[in-house]
Amino acid sequence: MVFPAVRCNFLFVKQKDIRCHQGYRPIILFLTKFVLNEAPAMNIPAQFDAKTIEKKWYDYWMEQNFFHSEPDHRTPYTIVIPPPNVTGVLHMGHMLNNTIQDVLIRRARLRGFNACWVPGTDHASIATEAKVVAKLKSEGINKNDLSREEFLEHAWDWTNNYGGVILEQLKKLGASCDWERTKFTMDPEMSASVIKSFVGLYNKGQIYRGYRMVNWDPEAKTTLSDEEVNYEEQQSKLYYLRYKIADSDEYITIATTRPETILGDTAICINPTDTRYSHLKGKRAIVPISGREIPIIEDEYVDIEFGTGCLKVTPAHDINDKALGDKHNLQIIDIFNDDATLNSNGLHYEGKDRFVVREQIATELEQNGHLAKVETHLNKVGTSERTKAVIEPRLSDQWFLRMEDLVKPAIKAVLETGEIKLHPKRFDNTYRHWLENIRDWNISRQLWWGQQIPAYFYGDGKEDFVVAETIEDAVELARQKTGRANLAIADLRQDSDALDTWFSSWLWPMAVFGGILDPENKDFKYYYPTNDLVTGPDILFFWVARMIIAGYEYTGEKPFSNVYLTGLVRDKQRRKMSKSLGNSPDPLDLIEKFGADGVRVGLLLSASAGNDIMFDEELCNQGRSFSNKIWNAFKLIKGWEVGDVIPQPESARIAILWYEAKLQQSLREIDDHFEKYRISDALMSIYKLIWDDFCSWFLEIIKPAYQQPIDAKTYTAAITLLEDNLKLLHPFMPFLTEEIWQLIAVRPVDEALIVSQWPEYSDYDAKIITDFDNMSEVVSGVRSIRKNKNIAFKDSIELKILNNENLPSNMDSIVAKLGNISAIEYVTEAVDASMTFRLKSNEYFIPITGSIDIEQEVAKLTEELNYTKGFLKSVQSKLSNEKFVQGAPEKVLENERKKEADAKAKIETLEQSLHSMKG
Repeated sequence: MVFPAVRCNFLFVKQKDIRCHQGYRPIILFLTKFVLNEAPAMNIPAQFDAKTIEKKWYDYWMEQNFFHSEPDHRTPYTIVIPPPNVTGVLHMGHMLNNTIQDVLIRRARLRGFNACWVPGTDHASIATEAKVVAKLKSEGINKNDLSREEFLEHAWDWTNNYGGVILEQLKKLGASCDWERTKFTMDPEMSASVIKSFVGLYNKGQIYRGYRMVNWDPEAKTTLSDEEVNYEEQQSKLYYLRYKIADSDEYITIATTRPETILGDTAICINPTDTRYSHLKGKRAIVPISGREIPIIEDEYVDIEFGTGCLKVTPAHDINDKALGDKHNLQIIDIFNDDATLNSNGLHYEGKDRFVVREQIATELEQNGHLAKVETHLNKVGTSERTKAVIEPRLSDQWFLRMEDLVKPAIKAVLETGEIKLHPKRFDNTYRHWLENIRDWNISRQLWWGQQIPAYFYGDGKEDFVVAETIEDAVELARQKTGRANLAIADLRQDSDALDTWFSSWLWPMAVFGGILDPENKDFKYYYPTNDLVTGPDILFFWVARMIIAGYEYTGEKPFSNVYLTGLVRDKQRRKMSKSLGNSPDPLDLIEKFGADGVRVGLLLSASAGNDIMFDEELCNQGRSFSNKIWNAFKLIKGWEVGDVIPQPESARIAILWYEAKLQQSLREIDDHFEKYRISDALMSIYKLIWDDFCSWFLEIIKPAYQQPIDAKTYTAAITLLEDNLKLLHPFMPFLTEEIWQLIAVRPVDEALIVSQWPEYSDYDAKIITDFDNMSEVVSGVRSIRKNKNIAFKDSIELKILNNENLPSNMDSIVAKLGNISAIEYVTEAVDASMTFRLKSNEYFIPITGSIDIEQEVAKLTEELNYTKGFLKSVQSKLSNEKFVQGAPEKVLENERKKEADAKAKIETLEQSLHSMKG
């Protein structure tokens, strides 16, 4: 039993301080035994019940406020969570990312840092607004029939009903976030930070409004930044269209992938160096279907080699065509509505979708003789990162942030000074590519859900606006700008666009501590800069780089020191997990099946930084098996009867010294892995230390004989070493380790494992580790002979050692115990009538007893010797073949030479064994 929630005052009363009625003395003495860790034997469950244990300890940690942090005298260690979409649910990527963060924060807590992990969610303007619009549509409500305020009421209702679910799910994983600090990017103070940021940058001349060609998402009905567009290769069609030359019977043929846009054509462009078309200079062509006449212009921009070497120019729907249009003062004809259906400029195709029109207009062009031919064509098509809709280039008034100067400190910090480090480092090149090719950031979105742009128009002109944090400030600025003292709030109209979601989340590490609104507040000055950021490489530019840019812009400091970039979680077939493929398991189902600790270990064992994980449920099963292994080891130790007067065996004494040294060696290795952000390698080191060294070797050595007690000195050391193991493992398996920790002894609140202390370095004997490794090979050799010769372990044997290497005998007591060896003797010559094995230059002899049939053993060894000699002969035949040696790859030759050497060594051992057998 364990009583995690019972922490009464009497547990801290020393026995000498007890003053009570004599009748209560037996009860108080019993309780005092708990204080002195002399509790009676506890009933340890046969199986580790993850479900019960996880809820018990998470509730306990929450009740004791272990996750909460306030500024104090300690060094802070801070992580801010990459805020998931507010209405999102937990998926495997979240599981991986947040497990790594929890490992880092729990280890920091154990190391004495003031650990603060700030959780929160992102309002995800495009995704959330799309969900709200879909919900309204299912209820027969059209967004366009609502006012902004009415729509936002629906959006907040949706957010309040479905938001935050993912944060509750993270608790099931064991995430030790400071939940009291939970933030949402649309919280009043968070929104105020965004507005303040916009106004400040505008006043510095960094934000401007411009009429530009933008990426238009016709499904979300908003602009996107260049970084939110994915370019995918698609098999398209190349249509060869015939334009009639005005006042002539001649035609000019032009290749295009978008025949529907001819209705927006305002010129045909030829290259001035192309003699094929020089006679058309200054003439006009007639646009098919519309019948409009357009000029034929010349520009070296035209690629003579592509298509037919001439170009249709549609300035409203192509960024390069827009540049040509500006240069040659061409008319602009926009043929699309905001949902990518054709408008009135689309003539009889008005109201139809662009892709429907593409097929229909091709048919019409073919029927009237204007379609020469159609070819297949591989080209890159831009799609929305959010909705997957094909992007439509569109001219629009938008807000932009100048990036040329802002980006410089961010380039320097990562690529020059190394003030911020990306793990793994190979992502430096990706970072360099993005930032050295950065363009001005389109920060406005044609959405209602998000921070509304604080620009207020007082007239109809494009420049008739002011920018201010409040409408009251805006009125005053507008009065100053116009000289109209009677301007009122009612005369102002706020820009209807919202800011890009990333424009709020780029402030995240600062805004969560109030650093934008009040940079001098104690939380911001204590926790910022943060330490580590754990996120995916897919948002290295969207979020990470922009946070770095914002950090230097507002504080002159880095926002964090290290960025750990996780890989993608894929299935066994290397496919990205998705609902449509049905290959993405529900993380909560995995926790239910394998336990949170099992899932955490399963994910991290194969999660090296930046590399994709080929997820298999068997990994979680491996994690659960590890839990069971540790649980059974704990049960084994606690099940031993302790004898106070029993002397400590020499084998146990040596084993304790060895494991203490091994733990110290592993501790340095583990810390080194953490320093290099090799979290998976750190876990594997702990895994091997506990499974192999502690369970398979240490416990086997110290284990008392059947139904015999263990000496108190060894038992105490075993408990201490088990506790050190639990400290190392706790960041990875918090529930299991806390349960065992509390079952070992009754502990006050401030001695819970979660706030215990990471093992400290001490000097250790490296030689004893080497000696033990050599000893383990001897034990393996003895066990092999026992197995091969069917010698039962209960039957003791003798071991004689020809010690040619002068190996120390300090491990003999362990060899004797693990091999059930009655006597170990060092000899100076080979021992006849023995079974032998060789390790390096040492030989080991086990004298044959009456239970071994010598003739049978000689026959078996002779047969094996003859086979090995035949094998050696075949290998040497190959190696003596000059043609083979000259033609074979070096690896093959190396392999054959190894076979030869191994066969020779085996023959020597077999011959020695036969010699010993025959005496």
